[in-house]
Amino acid sequence: MSNRSNLSAGAKTLVVVVHPDLKASRINKRLTAELEQRGNVTVHRLYDVYPDEKIDVAREQALLLAHDRIVFQFPLFWYSAPSLLKKWLDEVFELGFAHGKNGDKLHGKELIVAISSGGAQSMFQAGGRHNYSYSELLRPFQQTANYAGMIYRQPFVVSGVREVSDEELEAYARNYADYVEGKLDLSKTGS
Repeated sequence: MSNRSNLSAGAKTLVVVVHPDLKASRINKRLTAELEQRGNVTVHRLYDVYPDEKIDVAREQALLLAHDRIVFQFPLFWYSAPSLLKKWLDEVFELGFAHGKNGDKLHGKELIVAISSGGAQSMFQAGGRHNYSYSELLRPFQQTANYAGMIYRQPFVVSGVREVSDEELEAYARNYADYVEGKLDLSKTGS
């Protein structure tokens, strides 16, 4: 699927927030709060809903079916997502739902990955400390979207989280909510 730059405004949006300690997170807590203040999206906090990690697959699939745009928001942990998101994907994106025979339930839905990272943007490139770009590290999510017939959108990234000022965080929160709501084209902002 293509990565067109324009999101459809007005799409019903589900934001799956996957942070094991959201209350202690400065960045993800603020991004989530901005979405909740606007009220135009469904915010679904996986660690709050499933503290025992026993996922209600039917409930999760119903949530996905009820929305046009899906956002996975999480801190980058060891170049990937927190383990609950992987477990959620393994169980919810099952054969016959997200792929395989009759597995077309997510076709045409948009997927955005929104991550936060402690490392500066410059560290995530060839020759940088981490050697790979965010785009390269998020490739499994892009391929998951492709395989499920979804439209993969440009990721939203907040890097160097320890150095983000309060002013910058407010700008990130506004831009993030605008992007999630389909009101901001990241290709025009340089983000």
